[in-house]
Amino acid sequence: MASDGNGERDYFVHESSFVDEPCSIGKGTKIWHFCHIMGDSAIGRDCNFGQNVVLSPGCVIGDNVKIQNNVSVYTGVILEDDVFCGPSAVFTNVVNPRSHVSRKDQFQQTLVRRGATIGANATVVCGVTLGRYSFVGAGSVVTRDVPDYGMVYGNPARLRGWMCHCGTRLSLGVSGERVETSECSACGRRYRHEAGTLSEAA
Repeated sequence: MASDGNGERDYFVHESSFVDEPCSIGKGTKIWHFCHIMGDSAIGRDCNFGQNVVLSPGCVIGDNVKIQNNVSVYTGVILEDDVFCGPSAVFTNVVNPRSHVSRKDQFQQTLVRRGATIGANATVVCGVTLGRYSFVGAGSVVTRDVPDYGMVYGNPARLRGWMCHCGTRLSLGVSGERVETSECSACGRRYRHEAGTLSEAA
């Protein structure tokens, strides 16, 4: 675990929370009430975990990740830098769980790429990738990959539009039948949409 060089922790863990050994926690991270960080987890710098967050063994959390209250992050989940998980968001790691059948050797990886947002009460089914700066609406059930900057919602979640790096919806369609460009009304970033793929434009 990180320290300031004098044996003092340079991150915060509330006294009601448990951190199992071994694990690593980056400088400036704050872990609030009633959390449980299980062994072999790796947490980056400047993260913030709300109340009642659980990390299962082997989870990997990047820098500046915000995990709100009542989120359980299970083995096989990777959250890259700047990811936001809203309250009571749900991850899974087995597609066909049974209480009486052990499937720990069948955990599937879920990758949440840099800057992605997962809304409150959304469910992310294991084995998918959420693209960079994608946006999952509250209460959605994600069963397939989400492209970079894609905005999805519903059950099952479907692509409904595109979101800027800053979190503002872009004025672009989803069909990809023709090349389109758009400029964010909030921050001015420009994007190019072609064949269902969005990328930043020069």
